[in-house]
Amino acid sequence: LRFFTVYGPWGRPDMALFLFTKNILAGEPIKLFNNGNHTRDFTYVDDIAEGVIRASDNPATGNAAWDSSRPDPATSSAPWRIFNIGNNNPVKLTAYVEALENALGRKAIVELLPLQPGDVPDTFADTSALEQAVGYRPTTTVTEGVGRFVEWYKA
Repeated sequence: LRFFTVYGPWGRPDMALFLFTKNILAGEPIKLFNNGNHTRDFTYVDDIAEGVIRASDNPATGNAAWDSSRPDPATSSAPWRIFNIGNNNPVKLTAYVEALENALGRKAIVELLPLQPGDVPDTFADTSALEQAVGYRPTTTVTEGVGRFVEWYKA
């Protein structure tokens, strides 16, 4: 299972949503790399959990046609599947920050910086295989998820 940009309550405090929230509330700047032009497939933790449960409830089966005398590296007798678990809807980083500003009721002080070496400008989770196999469809929009996070953060 490959998770895409997970966010929500009880997440890692070094991740963007925690850092941005802390800085906005403190009146300190937030850093947006790639001049804020990143897109990410932000996925709320509840949607990740739903994908994990659905995949776990429907385990993979081995390939019955696999022949150990002529092994093929593209297949195996062991049961396996690879699924992306994401929101299937990339969001621009500036829109993510805007959702956070709206939920907090405060504007961010934004510092735009260039793309960092080794960083990718965009991520996108094609979840069609998971949807076909187990009926997975994420249900939480970024606005809803960020709002839930802020409620939890302030509690």
